Amino acid sequence: MPFPLDEKYIKETESELNVKFPSEFKNRMIKSNGGELLISDEFEFELHPFFDKTDRKRISRTCNHIGLETKNARKWNGFPDNGIAIGADGYGNQLILTHNGNGNLSNELYFWNHETRQVEKIAESINKLYVEKSSFWNKIKSNFNR
Repeated sequence: MPFPLDEKYIKETESELNVKFPSEFKNRMIKSNGGELLISDEFEFELHPFFDKTDRKRISRTCNHIGLETKNARKWNGFPDNGIAIGADGYGNQLILTHNGNGNLSNELYFWNHETRQVEKIAESINKLYVEKSSFWNKIKSNFNR
């Protein structure tokens, strides 16, 4: 269950990963740290939360945090060096944000396929994920409907 987040925990993660998260993503996570990102009836991702150390309950609920999940993903063959894992679909695929080497993450949302090790842009930002208009999701959907 997502809950509001104090921005200091985002800053801690930024320091840990040596990146700066885009404002749009930070604002979304401050309102609701983690939770489900429903792509369609067939596709759903769990957004990794920022690690919230406010109390035991929040520590427990955020133990699968962005910092840890990114460190784990970087151990996988083919995970982008400039990628930050912000969500997963339960099958090994990741939603990621990337930077061009300067540590400033872009708003653009990417899908990393753990089987093909390919990265594909799926949205201009977390708030602009329009499934109906996405050729990427239509392609994925057609693979599942065979």
